[in-house]
Amino acid sequence: MMAQNFDMVVIGAGPGGYVAAIRGAQLGLKVACIEREHLGGICLNWGCIPTKALLRSAEVFHLMHRAKDFGLSADGIGFDLEKVVARSRGVAKQLTGGIGHLFKKNKVTTIMGEARLVAPGKVSVKTDKGTEEVTAKSIVLATGARARELPGLEPDGKLVWNYKHALVPPHMPKKLLVIGSGAIGIEFASFFNTLGADTTVVEVMDRVLPVEDAEISAFAKKAFVKQGMKILEKATVKKLDRKGGTVTAHIETGGKTETQDFDTVISAVGIVGNVENLGLEDLGVKIDRTHVLTDEYCRTGVPGLYAIGDVAGAPWLAHKASHEGVMVAELIAGGHPHPVKPSSIAGCTYCHPQVASVGLTEAKAKELGHEVKVGRFPFMGNGKAIALGEPEGMIKTVFDAKTGELLGAHMVGAEVTELIQGYVIGRQLETTEQDLMETVFPHPTLSEMMHESVLDAYGRAIHF
Repeated sequence: MMAQNFDMVVIGAGPGGYVAAIRGAQLGLKVACIEREHLGGICLNWGCIPTKALLRSAEVFHLMHRAKDFGLSADGIGFDLEKVVARSRGVAKQLTGGIGHLFKKNKVTTIMGEARLVAPGKVSVKTDKGTEEVTAKSIVLATGARARELPGLEPDGKLVWNYKHALVPPHMPKKLLVIGSGAIGIEFASFFNTLGADTTVVEVMDRVLPVEDAEISAFAKKAFVKQGMKILEKATVKKLDRKGGTVTAHIETGGKTETQDFDTVISAVGIVGNVENLGLEDLGVKIDRTHVLTDEYCRTGVPGLYAIGDVAGAPWLAHKASHEGVMVAELIAGGHPHPVKPSSIAGCTYCHPQVASVGLTEAKAKELGHEVKVGRFPFMGNGKAIALGEPEGMIKTVFDAKTGELLGAHMVGAEVTELIQGYVIGRQLETTEQDLMETVFPHPTLSEMMHESVLDAYGRAIHF
Protein backbone atom coordinates (compact mmCIF):
# COMPACT_ATOMS: atom_id res chain seq x y z
CA MET A 1 0.00 0.00 0.00
CA MET A 2 1.38 3.37 -1.00
CA ALA A 3 2.05 5.74 1.93
CA GLN A 4 -0.13 8.81 2.27
CA ASN A 5 1.94 11.99 2.44
CA PHE A 6 1.09 15.00 4.61
CA ASP A 7 2.75 18.24 5.65
CA MET A 8 2.01 17.50 9.30
CA VAL A 9 0.92 14.38 11.16
CA VAL A 10 -0.41 14.62 14.72
CA ILE A 11 -0.42 11.51 16.92
CA GLY A 12 -3.20 11.85 19.46
CA ALA A 13 -6.49 13.76 19.28
CA GLY A 14 -6.69 15.13 22.82
CA PRO A 15 -6.84 18.86 23.63
CA GLY A 16 -3.27 19.30 22.38
CA GLY A 17 -3.45 17.13 19.30
CA TYR A 18 -6.80 18.11 17.85
CA VAL A 19 -6.08 21.81 18.33
CA ALA A 20 -2.65 21.42 16.67
CA ALA A 21 -4.28 19.63 13.73
CA ILE A 22 -6.97 22.27 13.26
CA ARG A 23 -4.53 25.18 13.52
CA GLY A 24 -2.17 23.53 11.05
CA ALA A 25 -5.01 23.06 8.58
CA GLN A 26 -6.08 26.68 9.03
CA LEU A 27 -2.57 27.71 8.03
CA GLY A 28 -2.79 25.76 4.77
CA LEU A 29 -1.00 22.57 5.79
CA LYS A 30 -2.17 19.14 4.71
CA VAL A 31 -2.80 17.52 8.08
CA ALA A 32 -3.62 14.05 9.40
CA CYS A 33 -4.50 13.24 13.00
CA ILE A 34 -4.07 9.67 14.26
CA GLU A 35 -6.10 8.58 17.28
CA ARG A 36 -6.24 5.07 18.75
CA GLU A 37 -9.37 5.41 20.88
CA HIS A 38 -11.58 8.49 20.71
CA LEU A 39 -11.45 12.10 19.52
CA GLY A 40 -11.01 14.52 22.41
CA GLY A 41 -8.63 12.27 24.32
CA ILE A 42 -8.81 11.93 28.09
CA CYS A 43 -9.87 15.56 28.63
CA LEU A 44 -13.17 15.45 26.79
CA ASN A 45 -13.98 11.79 27.37
CA TRP A 46 -12.60 10.89 30.80
CA GLY A 47 -11.22 14.04 32.37
CA CYS A 48 -11.90 17.77 32.39
CA ILE A 49 -15.36 17.84 30.87
CA PRO A 50 -17.22 14.87 32.43
CA THR A 51 -15.80 15.61 35.88
CA LYS A 52 -17.10 19.18 35.68
CA ALA A 53 -20.52 17.85 34.71
CA LEU A 54 -20.51 15.60 37.80
CA LEU A 55 -19.34 18.44 40.02
CA ARG A 56 -22.10 20.69 38.69
CA SER A 57 -24.68 18.10 39.78
CA ALA A 58 -23.08 18.02 43.23
CA GLU A 59 -23.10 21.82 43.38
CA VAL A 60 -26.82 21.98 42.56
CA PHE A 61 -27.50 19.23 45.13
CA HIS A 62 -25.58 21.24 47.74
CA LEU A 63 -27.54 24.41 46.90
CA MET A 64 -30.86 22.56 47.12
CA HIS A 65 -30.02 21.63 50.69
CA ARG A 66 -29.42 25.34 51.38
CA ALA A 67 -32.77 26.44 49.92
CA LYS A 68 -33.99 27.90 53.21
CA ASP A 69 -30.96 30.24 53.29
CA PHE A 70 -32.43 31.93 50.22
CA GLY A 71 -36.01 32.05 51.45
CA LEU A 72 -36.96 28.97 49.44
CA SER A 73 -38.25 25.53 50.35
CA ALA A 74 -37.37 22.17 48.86
CA ASP A 75 -38.59 18.86 50.16
CA GLY A 76 -37.59 15.28 49.39
CA ILE A 77 -34.17 16.23 48.03
CA GLY A 78 -32.30 13.28 46.62
CA PHE A 79 -30.27 12.11 43.66
CA ASP A 80 -30.13 9.30 41.12
CA LEU A 81 -26.45 8.47 40.62
CA GLU A 82 -27.15 6.65 37.36
CA LYS A 83 -28.84 9.75 35.91
CA VAL A 84 -26.10 12.05 37.23
CA VAL A 85 -23.51 9.89 35.44
CA ALA A 86 -25.65 9.66 32.29
CA ARG A 87 -25.77 13.46 32.08
CA SER A 88 -22.00 13.62 32.45
CA ARG A 89 -21.46 11.06 29.68
CA GLY A 90 -23.91 12.92 27.45
CA VAL A 91 -21.99 16.16 27.85
CA ALA A 92 -18.75 14.39 26.92
CA LYS A 93 -20.33 12.72 23.89
CA GLN A 94 -21.71 16.02 22.59
CA LEU A 95 -18.28 17.64 22.64
CA THR A 96 -16.37 14.73 21.11
CA GLY A 97 -18.85 14.69 18.25
CA GLY A 98 -18.08 18.35 17.74
CA ILE A 99 -14.40 17.61 17.16
CA GLY A 100 -15.26 15.27 14.29
CA HIS A 101 -17.27 18.09 12.75
CA LEU A 102 -14.37 20.55 13.18
CA PHE A 103 -11.97 18.09 11.52
CA LYS A 104 -14.27 17.80 8.50
CA LYS A 105 -14.76 21.56 8.36
CA ASN A 106 -11.00 22.16 8.36
CA LYS A 107 -10.21 19.21 6.06
CA VAL A 108 -8.14 17.33 8.64
CA THR A 109 -7.76 13.66 7.74
CA THR A 110 -8.71 11.43 10.67
CA ILE A 111 -7.02 8.03 10.97
CA MET A 112 -8.25 5.76 13.75
CA GLY A 113 -5.51 3.37 14.78
CA GLU A 114 -2.32 2.75 16.74
CA ALA A 115 0.68 4.77 15.58
CA ARG A 116 4.36 3.90 15.66
CA LEU A 117 7.29 5.94 14.36
CA VAL A 118 9.29 3.63 12.11
CA ALA A 119 11.73 6.21 10.72
CA PRO A 120 12.16 9.99 10.68
CA GLY A 121 9.06 11.41 9.03
CA LYS A 122 7.37 8.01 8.69
CA VAL A 123 4.52 6.59 10.80
CA SER A 124 3.05 3.10 10.66
CA VAL A 125 -0.60 2.92 11.70
CA LYS A 126 -2.32 -0.30 12.74
CA THR A 127 -6.00 0.09 11.92
CA ASP A 128 -9.04 -2.21 11.79
CA LYS A 129 -8.35 -2.71 8.10
CA GLY A 130 -4.66 -3.54 8.49
CA THR A 131 -1.48 -1.49 8.57
CA GLU A 132 -0.90 1.67 6.58
CA GLU A 133 1.91 4.17 6.40
CA VAL A 134 1.82 7.95 6.45
CA THR A 135 4.72 10.31 5.93
CA ALA A 136 5.21 13.93 6.86
CA LYS A 137 8.02 16.42 7.19
CA SER A 138 6.69 17.33 10.64
CA ILE A 139 5.23 14.98 13.26
CA VAL A 140 3.64 16.10 16.52
CA LEU A 141 3.42 13.72 19.48
CA ALA A 142 0.31 14.44 21.54
CA THR A 143 -0.19 11.03 23.12
CA GLY A 144 -1.09 12.35 26.59
CA ALA A 145 -0.81 10.47 29.86
CA ARG A 146 -2.63 7.95 32.03
CA ALA A 147 -3.13 7.33 35.74
CA ARG A 148 -0.10 6.19 37.70
CA GLU A 149 -0.50 2.83 39.40
CA LEU A 150 1.46 2.07 42.56
CA PRO A 151 2.28 -1.52 43.61
CA GLY A 152 -0.41 -2.85 45.92
CA LEU A 153 -2.81 -0.02 45.05
CA GLU A 154 -3.75 -1.17 41.55
CA PRO A 155 -7.37 -0.43 40.62
CA ASP A 156 -9.77 -3.30 39.95
CA GLY A 157 -12.84 -1.27 38.98
CA LYS A 158 -14.91 -2.73 41.82
CA LEU A 159 -13.42 -1.81 45.18
CA VAL A 160 -10.43 0.25 44.01
CA TRP A 161 -11.00 2.82 41.29
CA ASN A 162 -8.93 5.07 39.05
CA TYR A 163 -10.42 8.24 37.55
CA LYS A 164 -12.19 6.32 34.77
CA HIS A 165 -13.95 4.03 37.24
CA ALA A 166 -14.91 7.03 39.39
CA LEU A 167 -16.57 8.70 36.39
CA VAL A 168 -18.86 5.71 35.84
CA PRO A 169 -19.08 4.39 39.41
CA PRO A 170 -20.56 0.90 39.82
CA HIS A 171 -22.00 1.99 43.17
CA MET A 172 -22.31 5.00 45.45
CA PRO A 173 -19.51 4.82 48.04
CA LYS A 174 -20.56 4.76 51.67
CA LYS A 175 -17.10 4.96 53.18
CA LEU A 176 -14.57 6.33 50.70
CA LEU A 177 -10.78 6.62 50.78
CA VAL A 178 -9.14 8.96 48.28
CA ILE A 179 -5.38 8.50 47.90
CA GLY A 180 -3.84 11.78 46.74
CA SER A 181 -5.09 15.34 47.15
CA GLY A 182 -4.06 16.87 43.87
CA ALA A 183 -6.72 18.26 41.54
CA ILE A 184 -8.07 14.86 40.47
CA GLY A 185 -8.22 13.38 43.96
CA ILE A 186 -9.74 16.38 45.68
CA GLU A 187 -12.36 16.89 42.95
CA PHE A 188 -13.63 13.31 43.34
CA ALA A 189 -13.45 13.62 47.12
CA SER A 190 -15.55 16.80 46.89
CA PHE A 191 -18.10 15.19 44.56
CA PHE A 192 -18.73 12.02 46.55
CA ASN A 193 -18.52 13.79 49.91
CA THR A 194 -21.22 16.25 48.80
CA LEU A 195 -23.45 13.33 47.81
CA GLY A 196 -23.06 11.83 51.27
CA ALA A 197 -20.04 9.54 51.24
CA ASP A 198 -18.00 9.37 54.46
CA THR A 199 -14.80 10.59 52.85
CA THR A 200 -11.16 10.33 53.96
CA VAL A 201 -8.31 11.89 51.97
CA VAL A 202 -4.71 10.70 52.41
CA GLU A 203 -1.90 12.98 51.22
CA VAL A 204 1.80 12.08 51.37
CA MET A 205 2.88 15.74 51.42
CA ASP A 206 2.47 18.06 54.41
CA ARG A 207 -0.75 19.65 53.08
CA VAL A 208 -3.64 19.08 50.71
CA LEU A 209 -3.42 20.61 47.24
CA PRO A 210 0.37 20.71 47.73
CA VAL A 211 1.17 22.72 44.57
CA GLU A 212 -0.96 25.63 45.79
CA ASP A 213 0.08 28.52 48.02
CA ALA A 214 0.28 27.33 51.65
CA GLU A 215 -2.34 29.84 52.83
CA ILE A 216 -4.80 28.74 50.16
CA SER A 217 -4.21 25.07 50.98
CA ALA A 218 -4.88 25.73 54.67
CA PHE A 219 -8.09 27.63 53.87
CA ALA A 220 -9.30 24.86 51.57
CA LYS A 221 -8.51 22.17 54.15
CA LYS A 222 -10.53 24.02 56.78
CA ALA A 223 -13.48 24.13 54.39
CA PHE A 224 -13.17 20.43 53.52
CA VAL A 225 -13.07 19.44 57.19
CA LYS A 226 -16.11 21.63 57.88
CA GLN A 227 -17.93 19.68 55.15
CA GLY A 228 -17.15 16.44 56.95
CA MET A 229 -14.04 15.21 55.14
CA LYS A 230 -11.22 13.63 57.10
CA ILE A 231 -7.81 14.83 55.93
CA LEU A 232 -4.66 12.86 56.71
CA GLU A 233 -1.46 14.70 55.76
CA LYS A 234 2.12 13.36 55.77
CA ALA A 235 0.48 9.97 55.42
CA THR A 236 1.06 7.01 53.11
CA VAL A 237 -1.16 4.11 52.14
CA LYS A 238 1.28 1.18 52.36
CA LYS A 239 -1.07 -1.49 51.06
CA LEU A 240 -4.70 -2.46 50.51
CA ASP A 241 -6.23 -5.75 51.61
CA ARG A 242 -9.33 -6.62 49.58
CA LYS A 243 -11.80 -9.12 50.96
CA GLY A 244 -15.45 -9.45 50.08
CA GLY A 245 -16.88 -5.98 49.76
CA THR A 246 -14.30 -4.32 52.01
CA VAL A 247 -10.87 -2.79 51.52
CA THR A 248 -8.58 -2.58 54.53
CA ALA A 249 -6.09 0.26 54.08
CA HIS A 250 -2.79 0.22 55.95
CA ILE A 251 -2.08 3.93 56.52
CA GLU A 252 1.26 5.09 57.89
CA THR A 253 1.36 8.41 59.72
CA GLY A 254 4.25 9.61 61.90
CA GLY A 255 5.99 6.27 61.74
CA LYS A 256 2.92 4.35 62.95
CA THR A 257 0.73 2.20 60.72
CA GLU A 258 -2.97 1.83 61.42
CA THR A 259 -5.71 0.07 59.48
CA GLN A 260 -9.06 1.43 58.39
CA ASP A 261 -11.85 -0.28 56.43
CA PHE A 262 -13.53 1.26 53.38
CA ASP A 263 -15.98 0.02 50.79
CA THR A 264 -14.39 2.12 48.03
CA VAL A 265 -10.92 3.50 47.30
CA ILE A 266 -9.97 6.02 44.61
CA SER A 267 -6.29 6.11 43.66
CA ALA A 268 -5.23 9.53 42.36
CA VAL A 269 -1.46 9.43 42.77
CA GLY A 270 -0.35 11.21 39.62
CA ILE A 271 0.10 10.37 35.96
CA VAL A 272 2.64 8.80 33.60
CA GLY A 273 3.24 9.79 30.01
CA ASN A 274 2.16 7.55 27.14
CA VAL A 275 5.58 6.96 25.57
CA GLU A 276 5.53 3.19 25.11
CA ASN A 277 5.39 1.36 21.76
CA LEU A 278 5.88 4.53 19.75
CA GLY A 279 9.41 3.79 18.53
CA LEU A 280 10.79 6.86 20.28
CA GLU A 281 13.97 5.28 21.65
CA ASP A 282 15.00 4.00 18.21
CA LEU A 283 14.82 7.55 16.87
CA GLY A 284 16.93 8.93 19.73
CA VAL A 285 14.15 10.77 21.54
CA LYS A 286 15.15 11.56 25.13
CA ILE A 287 12.68 10.45 27.79
CA ASP A 288 12.82 11.34 31.49
CA ARG A 289 10.47 9.56 33.89
CA THR A 290 7.94 8.73 31.15
CA HIS A 291 7.93 12.23 29.67
CA VAL A 292 9.54 13.39 26.44
CA LEU A 293 12.18 16.07 26.87
CA THR A 294 11.71 19.15 24.69
CA ASP A 295 12.94 22.72 24.35
CA GLU A 296 10.70 25.77 24.85
CA TYR A 297 9.24 25.29 21.37
CA CYS A 298 8.34 21.63 22.06
CA ARG A 299 11.12 20.35 19.76
CA THR A 300 12.43 16.94 20.77
CA GLY A 301 15.89 17.30 19.26
CA VAL A 302 14.96 14.88 16.46
CA PRO A 303 14.45 16.97 13.31
CA GLY A 304 10.78 17.44 12.49
CA LEU A 305 9.53 15.75 15.66
CA TYR A 306 7.66 17.72 18.34
CA ALA A 307 5.97 16.72 21.61
CA ILE A 308 3.17 18.66 23.28
CA GLY A 309 0.84 18.37 26.26
CA ASP A 310 0.99 15.83 29.06
CA VAL A 311 3.49 13.55 27.31
CA ALA A 312 5.93 16.48 27.32
CA GLY A 313 5.70 17.09 31.07
CA ALA A 314 4.33 19.58 33.56
CA PRO A 315 2.14 21.45 33.97
CA TRP A 316 -0.30 18.67 33.08
CA LEU A 317 -3.15 20.89 31.96
CA ALA A 318 -5.41 20.73 28.91
CA HIS A 319 -5.13 24.46 28.18
CA LYS A 320 -1.34 24.21 28.22
CA ALA A 321 -1.53 21.36 25.70
CA SER A 322 -3.87 23.32 23.42
CA HIS A 323 -1.68 26.41 23.44
CA GLU A 324 1.41 24.33 22.70
CA GLY A 325 -0.52 22.75 19.82
CA VAL A 326 -1.20 26.16 18.31
CA MET A 327 2.41 27.26 18.82
CA VAL A 328 3.85 24.15 17.16
CA ALA A 329 1.45 24.33 14.20
CA GLU A 330 2.42 27.95 13.60
CA LEU A 331 6.11 27.07 13.89
CA ILE A 332 5.72 24.25 11.35
CA ALA A 333 3.86 26.59 9.00
CA GLY A 334 6.80 29.00 9.03
CA GLY A 335 5.59 31.43 11.67
CA HIS A 336 7.41 32.89 14.63
CA PRO A 337 5.20 32.21 17.65
CA HIS A 338 6.12 33.03 21.22
CA PRO A 339 6.94 30.03 23.41
CA VAL A 340 4.42 29.02 26.05
CA LYS A 341 5.41 30.24 29.54
CA PRO A 342 4.49 27.64 32.18
CA SER A 343 4.63 30.31 34.89
CA SER A 344 1.76 32.17 33.24
CA ILE A 345 -0.56 29.18 32.95
CA ALA A 346 -3.37 29.06 35.49
CA GLY A 347 -4.18 25.95 37.47
CA CYS A 348 -7.80 25.33 38.47
CA THR A 349 -9.36 22.81 40.85
CA TYR A 350 -13.15 22.52 40.73
CA CYS A 351 -13.80 21.24 44.23
CA HIS A 352 -16.03 23.09 46.69
CA PRO A 353 -14.74 25.70 47.35
CA GLN A 354 -12.94 26.16 44.04
CA VAL A 355 -9.20 26.84 43.95
CA ALA A 356 -7.27 28.69 41.23
CA SER A 357 -3.80 30.15 40.88
CA VAL A 358 -1.20 31.49 38.49
CA GLY A 359 2.48 32.31 38.89
CA LEU A 360 4.61 32.05 42.00
CA THR A 361 3.42 31.23 45.49
CA GLU A 362 4.57 33.57 48.25
CA ALA A 363 7.08 30.99 49.48
CA LYS A 364 8.48 30.35 45.98
CA ALA A 365 8.82 34.07 45.28
CA LYS A 366 10.84 34.54 48.46
CA GLU A 367 12.91 31.45 47.69
CA LEU A 368 13.83 32.98 44.32
CA GLY A 369 15.05 36.12 46.05
CA HIS A 370 12.16 38.47 45.52
CA GLU A 371 11.28 41.06 48.12
CA VAL A 372 7.50 40.78 48.08
CA LYS A 373 4.38 42.73 48.86
CA VAL A 374 1.39 40.52 49.57
CA GLY A 375 -2.28 41.50 49.42
CA ARG A 376 -5.31 39.58 50.67
CA PHE A 377 -9.02 40.14 50.49
CA PRO A 378 -11.75 37.91 51.98
CA PHE A 379 -15.01 37.01 50.28
CA MET A 380 -16.86 38.20 53.38
CA GLY A 381 -15.90 41.77 52.48
CA ASN A 382 -17.54 41.57 49.05
CA GLY A 383 -21.19 42.48 48.48
CA LYS A 384 -21.76 40.10 45.55
CA ALA A 385 -20.27 37.14 47.48
CA ILE A 386 -22.60 37.80 50.41
CA ALA A 387 -25.60 38.21 48.07
CA LEU A 388 -24.73 34.88 46.46
CA GLY A 389 -24.54 33.24 49.86
CA GLU A 390 -20.85 32.46 49.27
CA PRO A 391 -18.95 34.44 51.93
CA GLU A 392 -16.17 31.87 52.41
CA GLY A 393 -13.04 32.45 50.38
CA MET A 394 -10.06 34.72 49.82
CA ILE A 395 -7.91 36.21 47.09
CA LYS A 396 -4.17 36.64 47.54
CA THR A 397 -1.77 38.55 45.32
CA VAL A 398 2.02 38.56 45.39
CA PHE A 399 4.02 41.46 43.93
CA ASP A 400 7.69 42.24 43.54
CA ALA A 401 8.23 45.11 45.98
CA LYS A 402 10.83 46.81 43.76
CA THR A 403 9.27 46.56 40.31
CA GLY A 404 5.55 46.17 41.02
CA GLU A 405 5.47 43.01 38.87
CA LEU A 406 2.57 40.66 39.60
CA LEU A 407 4.46 37.51 40.59
CA GLY A 408 1.48 35.36 41.47
CA ALA A 409 -2.20 35.24 42.34
CA HIS A 410 -4.01 32.63 44.42
CA MET A 411 -7.71 32.18 45.10
CA VAL A 412 -10.13 29.97 46.96
CA GLY A 413 -13.91 30.40 46.87
CA ALA A 414 -16.91 30.51 44.58
CA GLU A 415 -16.19 30.88 40.85
CA VAL A 416 -12.48 31.61 41.28
CA THR A 417 -11.72 29.35 38.30
CA GLU A 418 -13.45 32.01 36.18
CA LEU A 419 -11.84 34.98 37.96
CA ILE A 420 -8.23 33.81 37.68
CA GLN A 421 -8.03 34.67 33.97
CA GLY A 422 -7.97 38.36 34.86
CA TYR A 423 -4.63 37.90 36.57
CA VAL A 424 -3.41 35.62 33.77
CA ILE A 425 -4.00 38.43 31.29
CA GLY A 426 -2.26 40.83 33.66
CA ARG A 427 0.83 38.63 33.74
CA GLN A 428 0.79 38.14 29.98
CA LEU A 429 0.70 41.91 29.45
CA GLU A 430 3.37 42.41 32.14
CA THR A 431 0.98 44.54 34.16
CA THR A 432 2.26 46.39 37.24
CA GLU A 433 0.43 47.03 40.49
CA GLN A 434 -0.27 50.59 39.35
CA ASP A 435 -2.06 49.38 36.21
CA LEU A 436 -4.25 47.09 38.27
CA MET A 437 -5.00 49.75 40.88
CA GLU A 438 -6.13 52.17 38.16
CA THR A 439 -8.37 49.60 36.47
CA VAL A 440 -12.09 50.13 37.15
CA PHE A 441 -13.79 46.87 38.16
CA PRO A 442 -17.60 46.62 37.77
CA HIS A 443 -19.84 46.64 40.83
CA PRO A 444 -21.28 44.49 42.26
CA THR A 445 -19.06 41.61 41.12
CA LEU A 446 -16.76 39.04 42.66
CA SER A 447 -13.99 40.52 40.50
CA GLU A 448 -13.89 43.59 42.77
CA MET A 449 -12.02 41.40 45.26
CA MET A 450 -9.20 41.11 42.76
CA HIS A 451 -8.87 44.88 42.83
CA GLU A 452 -9.06 45.02 46.61
CA SER A 453 -6.36 42.34 46.99
CA VAL A 454 -4.02 44.43 44.86
CA LEU A 455 -4.84 47.54 46.89
CA ASP A 456 -4.24 45.63 50.12
CA ALA A 457 -0.71 44.70 49.03
CA TYR A 458 0.05 48.41 49.15
CA GLY A 459 -1.98 49.30 52.23
CA ARG A 460 -4.86 50.81 50.27
CA ALA A 461 -7.75 48.32 50.63
CA ILE A 462 -11.07 50.11 50.99
CA HIS A 463 -13.58 47.51 52.12
CA PHE A 464 -11.67 45.50 54.71
